[in-house]
Amino acid sequence: MTLGEKLRYLREVEGTIRGLDRELSQVELARMVEKELGKSISQSYLSQIESGSRPHLTNSTRMLLARFFKVHPGYLVDDPEGFSNELVSDLGAPEDKLDLWLIGGAERFTRDVDLHHALLTAAKHKDSRMCLILLGTILENPGLAERLMEVLKAPPSTPAPKPRRR
Repeated sequence: MTLGEKLRYLREVEGTIRGLDRELSQVELARMVEKELGKSISQSYLSQIESGSRPHLTNSTRMLLARFFKVHPGYLVDDPEGFSNELVSDLGAPEDKLDLWLIGGAERFTRDVDLHHALLTAAKHKDSRMCLILLGTILENPGLAERLMEVLKAPPSTPAPKPRRR
């Protein structure tokens, strides 16, 4: 993945985390960096990075963006040719690969506590594949997800008082 692709991906994730249901624009990113970190970065500079016309960041810009997106500064470089962050071994069972994929997703959404927890819980389940298939089935039934959330989020009922002995 190139540096430009990584920056576009981070803008997309950040927009989702902030509840925008879309990626942050380059202008929004520049404004947020200024507001939240007190440092400036221009939209045109972000555009050059994403287009690939500026393939490298200065150290200060790398540190600024890493701080804003809460990623390791080493993430903000081009990956070497042929690099893949996926497991290349076929030795692992499909269930193990699914669990690693879910854990990777959880790591990307650490700021969304509920989603992070849900992904980790599914990954830790002994049959995470079944969990995802069950989720798909629930979502295919109109209104079922909402009804289940109401039931599961309902406050626990208070136990009846025990009778007093005389």
